[in-house]
Amino acid sequence: SYLGDKSSCAENASTLNFTSSSSARGLNNTSIGKIPLSTSRSVCRSHTPLMGYSVTSSSAVSAHTAASVIVAVVEGRGLARGEVGMASIDLKNPEVILSQFADNTTYAKVITKLKILTPLEIIMPNTACDAGNTTKLFGLITEHFKNVTFTTVQRKYFNETKGLEYIEQLCASEFSTIFMEIQSKYYCLAAAAALLKYVEFIQNSIYAPKSLKVRFQGSEKTAMIDSSSAQNLELVTNNRDSRNGHTLFGVLNYTKTPGGSRRLRSNILEPLVDAETINTRLDCVQELLQDEELFFGLQAVISKFLDTEQLLSILVQIPKQDTVKTAESKITNLIYLKHTLELVEPLKAALRSCNTPLLKAYYNALEDRRFGIILEKITTVINDDTRYTKGCLSMRTQKCYAVKPNINEFLDIARRTYTEIVDDIAGMITQLAEKYNLPMKTSFSSARGFFIQMNADCSTLPSGQLPSEFTKITKMKNTYSFTSADLIKMNERCQESLREIYHMTYLIVCKLLNEIYEHIHCLYKLSDIVSMLDMLLSFAHACTISDYVRPEFTDTLAIKQGWHPILEKIAMEKPVSNNVYLTEGSNFLIITGPNMSGKSTYLKQIALCQIMAQIGSYVPAEYCSFRIAEQIFTRIGMDDDIETNASTFMKEMKEITYIIQNANDKSLIIIDELGRGTSAEEGIGICYAACEYLLNLKAFTLFATHFLELCHMDALYPNVENYHFEVQHVRSSAGKEKIAYTYTLSKGYTEEKNYGLKAAEVSSLPPSIVLDAKEITNHIAKQILHRQRSTPEMMKHKAVYHLAMRLLQAARNSRLDSDSLRIYLKGLKKKYKASCPAPE
Repeated sequence: SYLGDKSSCAENASTLNFTSSSSARGLNNTSIGKIPLSTSRSVCRSHTPLMGYSVTSSSAVSAHTAASVIVAVVEGRGLARGEVGMASIDLKNPEVILSQFADNTTYAKVITKLKILTPLEIIMPNTACDAGNTTKLFGLITEHFKNVTFTTVQRKYFNETKGLEYIEQLCASEFSTIFMEIQSKYYCLAAAAALLKYVEFIQNSIYAPKSLKVRFQGSEKTAMIDSSSAQNLELVTNNRDSRNGHTLFGVLNYTKTPGGSRRLRSNILEPLVDAETINTRLDCVQELLQDEELFFGLQAVISKFLDTEQLLSILVQIPKQDTVKTAESKITNLIYLKHTLELVEPLKAALRSCNTPLLKAYYNALEDRRFGIILEKITTVINDDTRYTKGCLSMRTQKCYAVKPNINEFLDIARRTYTEIVDDIAGMITQLAEKYNLPMKTSFSSARGFFIQMNADCSTLPSGQLPSEFTKITKMKNTYSFTSADLIKMNERCQESLREIYHMTYLIVCKLLNEIYEHIHCLYKLSDIVSMLDMLLSFAHACTISDYVRPEFTDTLAIKQGWHPILEKIAMEKPVSNNVYLTEGSNFLIITGPNMSGKSTYLKQIALCQIMAQIGSYVPAEYCSFRIAEQIFTRIGMDDDIETNASTFMKEMKEITYIIQNANDKSLIIIDELGRGTSAEEGIGICYAACEYLLNLKAFTLFATHFLELCHMDALYPNVENYHFEVQHVRSSAGKEKIAYTYTLSKGYTEEKNYGLKAAEVSSLPPSIVLDAKEITNHIAKQILHRQRSTPEMMKHKAVYHLAMRLLQAARNSRLDSDSLRIYLKGLKKKYKASCPAPE
């Protein structure tokens, strides 16, 4: 039911009223602003004094060169507060994604979704930032997205009726099932209305009817990874150097197309939660690994595809004004479209012998007759040998002669004129070369047009200089580039001739595109197939470089000899591998060990393997089984944050609060140190209390700590297990004792004492200070009470608990035959008896 205040005003203005001001100080102070879009454009913002403003950081343009997504966000009011509607469109991809969901007061889902979209601009209603009454959502978004342009639009443009009209008008018939999903989703419809109106306004073009792909995306079909976890795990950005490829994305990215790369990125940030879909992908990867011919055949075809999404985006936009630039762009894109459609048959041929259901479905989808119909329509007008080529001059020639002769006689005349001018230019340069006896040749660049180039040493020139009739001379090593007054005039004539050709070709292309629009929806299917195949090929490629294994999905997290995928890429060799075993019965691991023994790497490795499994990739291990995680949380690192005025301790508290508020039974929680930013007693208290809370969930939790007091929790809670990283003590030739790290995980907690002091000793801290520290530590250690011991009763309870859990697991997952099962159960009985204390 819709409880919010729907301010649905009739639209009586043809343009959008929105305001801009450099800061929150002057909410009524309107000005002219610039919107940093992929093509630089200045937008004159309305001078209606509205209560709204636009915030643009000075670094917004430079920081977001790659960003091209515009998002509209609206929240319910009154009783419906917390119900959020979002609509987004990528200016490089004509797909509108709608979302609506209920969020809690932290707005974690909204912030996570926006971080994944990496928007260029966020649009919100002006009522969200009324003077003195800014909503919490608006405050949070502006705090998290300091480098993003904010624009507030009058609330009346967030109109769900108008939104539904827009979608009915623009949604391609192929995706019409969307209406079933969004009929009562008023907030995302309202966001869609404002978004589409705004985009058409700033792009100065309208979308062709029935040309957009519209998709509804709830928040339950993918796992949620919050932005700080994505940063901690280095999923798509390296923390030390953002240009560095040492990330999970870098490890798996062998994609050949921009669409495949985008798909991989979004999958890593939002892994799947449906085991059936994941296994379908894994079947494909397995077939690609087993069938070399299929792998190389597909890779060869996929690498020839251009950016299909961006191509579609330009094709479905109808410019409001015709300029030479728009004409040239449309002709280029028609050539790209022809190039893309000509790849459908080779792609089908590569997929012909495949066996897995998903690849077969893709093959069947490519049987669509519309690909042939569009190509046929194009080839009636466009020359068969017109194709996409590299190099600006050859592409210019392709555009000039794209349309077949005898379709428009004026076009044929203009082309003859153009050819004559080009021939004249070549002839003129040959004459000049003969006249001055210099090795001149004709060159071309998109900026200069035709110019003269010459390789010659300065000493060969008469008096060391070029003749006076040559101008705009540049020299690079022994290469001279220059022009002459006559050549500049010829270039101008050439450009004029080109403008005529482009204009006439554009008219023919527009007519052709109008005939194609009704069949264009099949290209959405094609771009989807290409990006998915590209990503699956990338997964298969990654497996060939390292020994990855296919994951299974059960109710247990079990990894045998798994290793860290990013560390392998950095070290160029296989790192030390370790096991992990988590079940419903032992779902809380406490990991101890000295500094630098490998705790953080191990924790991150488990989260990375979980993500790899849930996107349909193979995993770096000898064997692995996973329980699907609906959320992945991490609390890693010891940094403070000056920007948000948060000390190390406050940052820790914020992160653990977020985990406690949002975690559920299907979460994977990684905590690397907690309570280190305060005194030891308080730190232990906070850790203990947080652990006890998380223990009540069925979530899988891995907790690394230096507080050895926490290790005694296993005496009270049978679902807690202790593990530690082993180290060895070796004596150097000088007789000094050194620590050798094995990076190997073992059961129980660490027996190492005072390893912090040993680490300090290795550093260049003065020996006198280290000696003092040892004395004080020993003194304090003597004052601490004896550690808590397990009673026989506790040990028996624990043994019973573990037996029950193993039996439950066997009943759920066992595939053993009767004899093997009998042997397994006897083993369990023996283990149970050994665990029980002998009666006194």
